[in-house]
Amino acid sequence: MPISATNTVRVAVLADSDTRWKWGALTANRIAPQDADVRLDGYLLRGRATPTARQLREVGVHADSLREVSAVEFLHAMARESYDLVVLSLVGGGVQAMLHGLARTWEGRAERPVVVTGYVGVVYEKLADGLLLRHGADLVLANSRQDAERFRAVYEGVGADASAVTEVALPFLGGAPYTGEHDPYTVVFAAQPSVPEHRRDRTYLLERLIRHARRHPEREVLLKLRSKPGEHTTHIEELPYQKLVQRLDPPANFRLVYGNMGEVLDRTDLLVTVSSTAALESLHRRIPTVVLTDLGVRETLGNHHFTGSGCLASWDQLDEGHRPSPDEEWVARQGVCADGSYPAAFDRARARIAGLLARPGGLPALTPYYTPATAPGYLPGILARHHLGPDGTPLPGAPAHDREPGAVRQVVRRAARGAYRHGVQRVAPVIRRMGEL
Repeated sequence: MPISATNTVRVAVLADSDTRWKWGALTANRIAPQDADVRLDGYLLRGRATPTARQLREVGVHADSLREVSAVEFLHAMARESYDLVVLSLVGGGVQAMLHGLARTWEGRAERPVVVTGYVGVVYEKLADGLLLRHGADLVLANSRQDAERFRAVYEGVGADASAVTEVALPFLGGAPYTGEHDPYTVVFAAQPSVPEHRRDRTYLLERLIRHARRHPEREVLLKLRSKPGEHTTHIEELPYQKLVQRLDPPANFRLVYGNMGEVLDRTDLLVTVSSTAALESLHRRIPTVVLTDLGVRETLGNHHFTGSGCLASWDQLDEGHRPSPDEEWVARQGVCADGSYPAAFDRARARIAGLLARPGGLPALTPYYTPATAPGYLPGILARHHLGPDGTPLPGAPAHDREPGAVRQVVRRAARGAYRHGVQRVAPVIRRMGEL
């Protein structure tokens, strides 16, 4: 599908959470041909984590249009509209469903858009599962050299085509390099919605952060939060720190903050986290960065990804003045680009996309690894969750696609989403505690 005569690239981004919208939209702008104007249409997949207006403002990514859709509504939009590039910024199952749905939607077409997918950040769990669910896109982006090698090994190991794997970097890196301490010296703890999971561990981390603030009254100690109670992000947060802190008595130099992570890093002297992608943003800017070991170095926490980084440390060490020194070789393999190579990190992806857009006769049909023949006990369930049949065709009774939802339906959807979030954050923890009695 060649770029139009006006040199405008039309891009559609489908995302299912605030962080995936940020990744998808920023990635789209990074990988579009450099000499072209980009028209970006955003589609937010309706679900438990559909971002609120506040979350979208915090992300700060501009789109020419933005609307909420079901999977079937998105597919019908792809049948009507003419795009050059489609970015699927979803969980693995959502990507797989859309690949089959799009293959069906574009069946028989001489030309179709280039389809791109990837991961929001560090890939430290469900590597094979997530990768095979993303197989079939024209480009599967790897945020680092290490991920690119692992991705190819998984695909080749099951006999799948690995040529779609393309090394890039995290699209939201940037900001001025760290040049020295601020006044006041500022420590930032980057919280995560689901890590750690248990109240005991989350309370422990919060208490240690407050203890650090009391021990260093000359410092500003910030707890950087991803969402407000009732909002969802990529992961479910059952025990928001905002509620836990109400039972404590933090000092005046301790504060909760929201907002864009890059703006918070502008004033950060020490970034502390369990395993947040914010650590990579911080390392990119050469800000002193610590990945906590207090709760162990474990796969369930994700901090095992940082073994070899030189950033692992405990609160006891930080209280005594320890400052980490990152391993330069490890950093270089993580797509952090602290050496100044970041502007060129997306060149390979741009070149591949330009070549695909200029391909004579258009692109071949999308061919995911999973099919009704290769995964008959797995694929149909994934497709059915998005109201698609085994061949990618919308099932009877799928959400209406030919009109915007009416006022009553919008009210019902908001109420249902609110009830779901209430159940996750209030009812489920109570039931779990009762079960532990």
